[in-house]
Amino acid sequence: MFDLDHVEEIDRVLRGQDTGRDRLVSDSWQRCVETYGMDPSRPDPAHIVTESELREHREQSERLIATARSGLQELFRQVAGQNYVLLLADAKGVCVDFFGDPRFEDQLREAGLYLGSNWTENLAGTCGVGSCIVTGEAITIHQSDHFGLAHTPLSCTAAPIHDTKGELVAVLDISLLRSPSPKSSQNLAMGLVTDSVRRVEMANLMAMTRRDWVLRVSNSPEFLEVDPEAAVALDGSGRIVGMTSGARRALTPEGDGSLIGARIDELMDLTVDDLPDLMRGRPSEERVLRMKDGRGLFGHAISPQKPLRSRVNRPRDTALPGALGSLAGADPALERMLGQAARLAPTQIPLLISGETGTGKEKLARAIHVSVATARVFHTVRCATAADLAALQNSEPGTLFLRGVEDLDAQTQANMLALLDHAPHLRIVASCRCAPGDLADTMRPDLYHRLAGAVLSMPPLRHRTDMDWLIDRLLRRRCTDDLRLSPAARAELKSRAWAGNIRELESALDVAVALCEGRVIDLPDLPLAQERQAVTEHSEQEDLETLMAACGWNMAQAGRRLGVNRSTVLRRLRKAGLTPPE
Repeated sequence: MFDLDHVEEIDRVLRGQDTGRDRLVSDSWQRCVETYGMDPSRPDPAHIVTESELREHREQSERLIATARSGLQELFRQVAGQNYVLLLADAKGVCVDFFGDPRFEDQLREAGLYLGSNWTENLAGTCGVGSCIVTGEAITIHQSDHFGLAHTPLSCTAAPIHDTKGELVAVLDISLLRSPSPKSSQNLAMGLVTDSVRRVEMANLMAMTRRDWVLRVSNSPEFLEVDPEAAVALDGSGRIVGMTSGARRALTPEGDGSLIGARIDELMDLTVDDLPDLMRGRPSEERVLRMKDGRGLFGHAISPQKPLRSRVNRPRDTALPGALGSLAGADPALERMLGQAARLAPTQIPLLISGETGTGKEKLARAIHVSVATARVFHTVRCATAADLAALQNSEPGTLFLRGVEDLDAQTQANMLALLDHAPHLRIVASCRCAPGDLADTMRPDLYHRLAGAVLSMPPLRHRTDMDWLIDRLLRRRCTDDLRLSPAARAELKSRAWAGNIRELESALDVAVALCEGRVIDLPDLPLAQERQAVTEHSEQEDLETLMAACGWNMAQAGRRLGVNRSTVLRRLRKAGLTPPE
């Protein structure tokens, strides 16, 4: 009978009657029926994405997950005894991180309160995550507020997370499988989730604007340094280049536009030269900001963590788009290449991505695609099996990724040229496992120059200086528990040759996670290293300096990656005239 009552109430709302529901809920019910064509009488199950789709969503949110995780772990410790579940969903509504009691894992999976669940409103109906994404507001969807009958036992409280430019990038949701009947019982959950979102945004701003001044503000001096309400990042001229979502409410309560690009002296009686006076060492109650509208706030300034370089005749450094920013850690060569990729992404210039097998060429292609074309299609063609390409002439606009163009035979090269002539709606990104020069020697010139408008090179794993970051990132993606590597196991992974590059490393970690019986992965859990032929002296000398830098000039580790002994490495270093940096 309760189910019938719920369906009848939705019908009354659609006929314009006031049933006492929150306006946000009534509006969502209306969208569910009139826009999405959903049926409230159907108890649709939770929508779960595939394993490969989940991995792709997690890759694109990797930086945010890493920033948010410690804060979410602390929040979960506060609420775990009350049977709450925490979900971190990306801007597309897919759960990319999860904290819940493993004793109830089966029930949580069935309810969709787990990794990979898709809570977009057009699939799940009125719900915490989906309705938060649509409205951009913190919201509680309690029990029968849900549109779908399958979700009416749940109580979900969600708040949006914004990036430093003010764009919604994720949603933090705190949910219960069962909860007390009054909706007011979730007021504490709303306070906890909004406080956590504020801290996540603050941590993200601090991480993304290390070269800029950060001005944190609060209505109270007592919490100014420990838990401020909002913050903005300022460049050397005093313009706002980053913000938390609370900054708009704190600095311009009556405004609704973005603060990005505004000068701080337009909002308050303050210039960049005054910021040192707001740093630690001066009592908080004396650090008063006088706003142009007559209000007063308290301010705490944090100086750039690196010296500001001269800004004359150069654009300001900007953060990489999320998908590109999650592909590398502290590796200067990769950072330069990804910076080039970010600048090329909005153009229609055809791209050729070169690199050994397993280095992540397709991941880079997808990251370029999603950084500018979230609503367009990513088409993939495996060139080794491609024959008739004519069907792509009428495909949906988007990116055409040509995987392994060195495998195109003569006839298919001709077909490819015909496709390029008739498919201006497709942005071409191609990959090859050989050097671009070798590809130019074997491919017909007119096609090569149509594909290689710009060339991006993915380095082999043995050349990367961010191995620790990469290993930790891949391990986090494979387990939600606090599983870690022993020092010996980590050293072993960093010393291997990795002929299969990242793909081989991923496989090794899959095996290690499956075999590990405790919380620490040790040497016996690792699969045996694959045999690798020692490289020729000529080819090794070409990349010796890069490889030594990746190994921190550890000759034993470099020898293991090259498949030679330490004395051979030393001999080749002397022959090449290379010495460790001082």
